[in-house]
Amino acid sequence: MSNPSAERVLIVEDEPSTRLGLTELVRTWGFTAESAADGEDALQRVTSFRPSIIITDLVMPRMGGLDLLKALKQDDGGCTVVLLTAQGSVETAVEAIKEGAYDYLTKPIEPQRLKILLDKIVERQDTLREVKVLRRQLREQGSFGSMIGSSASMRKVYQIVEQAAPTSASVLIWGESGTGKELVAKTIHQLSPRAQQPFVPINCAAIPETLLESEIFGHEKGSFTGATDRREGCFELADRGTLFLDEIAEMTPATQVKLLRVLQERTFRRLGGRNEQTVDVRVIAATNVVPTEAVKSGKLREDLYYRLHVFSVELPPLRQRKEDLPLLIQSFITEFNTRNGKHVSAVEPAAMKVLEQYHWPGNVRELRNVVERAVILSSGEFLELKHLPPYVSEVPPPAPPPAGGAALTAGMTVEEAENRLILLTLDHARGNKTRAAEILGISLKTLHNKLNKMRGRASEETISS
Repeated sequence: MSNPSAERVLIVEDEPSTRLGLTELVRTWGFTAESAADGEDALQRVTSFRPSIIITDLVMPRMGGLDLLKALKQDDGGCTVVLLTAQGSVETAVEAIKEGAYDYLTKPIEPQRLKILLDKIVERQDTLREVKVLRRQLREQGSFGSMIGSSASMRKVYQIVEQAAPTSASVLIWGESGTGKELVAKTIHQLSPRAQQPFVPINCAAIPETLLESEIFGHEKGSFTGATDRREGCFELADRGTLFLDEIAEMTPATQVKLLRVLQERTFRRLGGRNEQTVDVRVIAATNVVPTEAVKSGKLREDLYYRLHVFSVELPPLRQRKEDLPLLIQSFITEFNTRNGKHVSAVEPAAMKVLEQYHWPGNVRELRNVVERAVILSSGEFLELKHLPPYVSEVPPPAPPPAGGAALTAGMTVEEAENRLILLTLDHARGNKTRAAEILGISLKTLHNKLNKMRGRASEETISS
């Protein structure tokens, strides 16, 4: 960690007694501190004093905190900005963080909370230095931490990750299944001041609805049938770290309401509990559907959506960034050579051409599995066509419609068209529901729900006939 005494702090506050008190307080903690009466005064002092941290009031005459923040952003001086607000509105805080503020505090200022925040900012300086190393890595190797690719779409992802990581803001990641949403979440965590604290992932679609709330918030003994002991939930396990909620749109509306409350209040209760628990958790959420569409369909609460997407990361499908295939494949070859004691050096041209032509419905996850299989099967220096699975290396002819017809016809309902698409995809995937769900771009849980609904309709029709 950097030495706090080396950090310069500028206090910007129009109220004289508050300005003097904060300046003296910060100095007692070993920082070098000066003060300014408003935003315009602060901009003049920035040039000579060169602060690394600016603590500024939001509402001031001549130039307020947000305008100062925007002006500093244009100058690109590299200052970390904390806003002070009497209103404490979430809307103001979100706007400030989007403009580049590190965090905000509500008045009256709690000294201990300010001290903790300043210590975190000092840690952030080390994070920013690490990001500079990663920028050089991207230029030289086409990767950013554990994320691989130098395409324009991936560079946009890296830029957002770089902006979001040093903050404590919530992040919403979305993209098709297999695009690497959890990898992005881990990278954000690893590049944050929370890197040494827990990273706790949870897949909301993989846990039954009846147990999801208990899994997230924990429960007290006897709170429901089977609750034989008190159990800590993911929020407690992730305290001071990061909680990754995958497939957030699969969470029930009631649980979404409770999650929203934790994000706003930073407190929660265990299931069946009476006492409030206070936590310091950064939440990163992910979904494989377009978030705005999930809001329209009622799967994701609008207020939760706005609270989560302070930063929003859209991951492109692999078929839209095929220029990254060579880098990805080489990285996977290196990984699986080490794991399996192999010595593969490259992919032969004919096999690479097939890999480039394939549409990759399962995205990077599917590519990784294909390369792992090929490396295991190989016995020489090159991956060849014979090492690729048949569904990749053999371009199938157009599938004829199944009996009963799979073509869309006038008068067909949307539900009927969807059911036929599901059955056709299952047939193409040879009954493999996991692969069918990946191709359809839905979760396995959603696919099972739709199949159960189809079976229920079929049973009703049989009975009625």
